[in-house]
Amino acid sequence: MTTSVPFQKERKIPIDINAGKLLEWLISRRHCERNWQDHILVIRRKINNAIQDMPVHEEIAKLLTGTYINYFHCKKIVNILEETEANSKNFFGRYGSKRMKDWQEIIRLYEKDDVYLAEAAQMLIRNINYEIPSLKKQINKLDQTKRELERKMSEYKKSEIIARSEFCTLCKNLGISGENIKKELVQRIVVLPELYDTIGEKSKALSNVIEFYKAFTHFTLGTYFNNDCVPIIQYIIDKGNTTTYEWIYGEAPASVVEPTLKHIQTDPEDCSSIDFGDTNDDSYNLNDFDELHNDIEVDWNTNDVEFENKEKIDINMPFEESGITVESINLKDGIATGNEALRILDNPETRNDFIDQLLELNAFLKLRLYELKNESNNLFNMSQIQEASAVLQLSTLDSVQNMLDHVQVVLSAILDNQLQHLHRIKHSPRYVDVLTEEIEQKRGVMEKMTTIQLNNEEKQKEILNQINNLQPLLKIIVQRTRELQVDIEKDISKKYQFRPVQLTGIINNL
Repeated sequence: MTTSVPFQKERKIPIDINAGKLLEWLISRRHCERNWQDHILVIRRKINNAIQDMPVHEEIAKLLTGTYINYFHCKKIVNILEETEANSKNFFGRYGSKRMKDWQEIIRLYEKDDVYLAEAAQMLIRNINYEIPSLKKQINKLDQTKRELERKMSEYKKSEIIARSEFCTLCKNLGISGENIKKELVQRIVVLPELYDTIGEKSKALSNVIEFYKAFTHFTLGTYFNNDCVPIIQYIIDKGNTTTYEWIYGEAPASVVEPTLKHIQTDPEDCSSIDFGDTNDDSYNLNDFDELHNDIEVDWNTNDVEFENKEKIDINMPFEESGITVESINLKDGIATGNEALRILDNPETRNDFIDQLLELNAFLKLRLYELKNESNNLFNMSQIQEASAVLQLSTLDSVQNMLDHVQVVLSAILDNQLQHLHRIKHSPRYVDVLTEEIEQKRGVMEKMTTIQLNNEEKQKEILNQINNLQPLLKIIVQRTRELQVDIEKDISKKYQFRPVQLTGIINNL
């Protein structure tokens, strides 16, 4: 009785074993031999052969899923076979089934020298130190990659929206759909005459502005400009947006031959060389000019021209009084060609003059507004304004502002982005290619961002599938590891009179 009390107390003392050093502990306590791996190879081979001939059973299928089969799985398989192979049992209680004999042989080899315990300890350590951490690390890395792709997707989406907005804005400003950019840009040139006619109509509202400007310059400078103040604007108000030929020569051409736009090609295969004209024309004979010079004597000091017959003519004398008859000869035969065939607002030179004159009026009216708003700095005081014309005397802050608004309407129309682009496309050989390249670049960025997003979506799906496959596997391995832990603790506990056994260490953090 006296010895049983300490024994009872000893049975309650737990045995704590570090899970990472379990195999060393078993070998040091002589529960297992150091050469246990030599025997395990034979057992694993027999298990692989036995698995090939297994009955269809749900429990067996679960046991064979997730991790390596160990001794404790084999024990459960034998228990299942005792039910499925019950018909093969003979009179002496032995099973005639080959399946049962194979698994019983495996159990016997496992239990010899406690090989099963060493293998179970190794499996537990491998799961704790490698399998489970590796799966967790893999899942975390995939999840991090997924989040990174989501972040980049947001950036790519933002870049796509910006590129699409810029592309659509450019196309809208140019009045094209953006499908065949260069062809559409060239086709848009046909709207230029209509746009210029609209500007010509709007310019008619500037008549009172020009009158006001003329009156101001006459009063301040003492000089009255008739048509030289802002001549092109005045001309467009009077006669409209005529050809440059009519603006220069004062009469409409008999025919108009506009320059062809050979530099604009929508299809590289259709490109043809630019016709610069015939370069093999005969040169002028300078001797003809020499003969003409011999018949004329010019006295530059008297402003008289003396011909061979010694008659003197005053070059300042009117033609009617000189008696010389001059026949009207039109060197161009009334045909408007080159830039002279273009409308005033379409001709780059006259167009620039028109814009300059609008800016001149715009600056003038702004200065007048400033003067009217600051009466102390006003050029016209009460005594001076009485000497000015009625146009100046009746001008008010509102009337000048109204004139400025009309000037700015025409200025905005001629400087409109779409009109500027179309004008440059028509008159610049390279501009249409540069503009097309710029728009194509925006579309290229937009399409590239779209493609990258689609690729990232596919990557995200693949990563999500991998995560969904690994998470159940991790769950199974953790579950089997905990089951293995319990089985090992129970088995060791039997060897020490059922003292409680607890595997400690990182296994508790599974």
